[in-house]
Amino acid sequence: MPRVVELAGGVGGAKLADGLLAEVGADLTVIVNSGDDLVLHGLAIWPDHDTVAYTLAGLDDAVRGWGLANETWTVMDRLAELDEEPWFRLGDRDLATHLWRTGRLRDGARPTVVAIELARRLGIAATVLPMTDDEVRTEVRTDDGWLEFQEYFVHRRQAPDVREVRFRGASEASTTPEVIAALEAAGLIVVAPSNPIVSIAPILAIGGIVGAIAAARRRDVPVVAVSGIVGGRALKGPADRMLASLGHESSALGVARLYAELADGFVLDTVDAASRPGIEGLGLATLMTDTVMTDDASRARLAAEVVRFGRSLHPVHA
Repeated sequence: MPRVVELAGGVGGAKLADGLLAEVGADLTVIVNSGDDLVLHGLAIWPDHDTVAYTLAGLDDAVRGWGLANETWTVMDRLAELDEEPWFRLGDRDLATHLWRTGRLRDGARPTVVAIELARRLGIAATVLPMTDDEVRTEVRTDDGWLEFQEYFVHRRQAPDVREVRFRGASEASTTPEVIAALEAAGLIVVAPSNPIVSIAPILAIGGIVGAIAAARRRDVPVVAVSGIVGGRALKGPADRMLASLGHESSALGVARLYAELADGFVLDTVDAASRPGIEGLGLATLMTDTVMTDDASRARLAAEVVRFGRSLHPVHA
């Protein structure tokens, strides 16, 4: 099996990562979007990272799609009693993660080191890395002005139309030696079915990552992107509405256009068969399959198909 590197953010990335873990085990590295991170109650909260980590550890709440299973909510309920209704709810066991992480960061540990330590403590065989150790914050412009991502995503429930997106701090940020080493060792790079605008684009905005992917392709390492848009809709989250409001087509073809210069192959759902000729016209090889991951078996099946597809590819660009 090749060493697989996945670029991921949120639930879709976590589900495919879980399937890839079943396929390649410890040969998986997940590079996670950290543009969604925030400080709340004085604690360092890493939403996308923790969704991936909890999923790979088998601890995630599959019903809610975030946080830990079998949670209790004593702290949040008490905050509400104190007239501080929390709009970003954190379970008691999840809070323990944030307390531990914040303490390690306060002691001077790099975010990458903290992520590696947490994965080890959770018993995760794969490696989970933040995209950078520098602070980057995704912000969206709505008709109400610029909002921090979690204010838009959680507090305002993704209701406002997004007119523009920026990644504050990305132009000064650089990626880490661990991320570069993972990309240099990769035999296959997978772009997860995550939101291409606010989950994958922040990763690609970090200095050193696009260059390392291009260098991998020159070594004949294939890059495969998986569409998170199925039948014109996002399976979870606002990606479809965000693509449309930003002037992109909310379709598998629209996603493929965003990745045409980055990837060699593209995976689309069977319901989007009509998009296949247009995607191949972009110079991308295609795999058409059932991309909806409803359980462990479907995650493992899709991951195995993605790996086989990637191994079959000859890169489009030398």
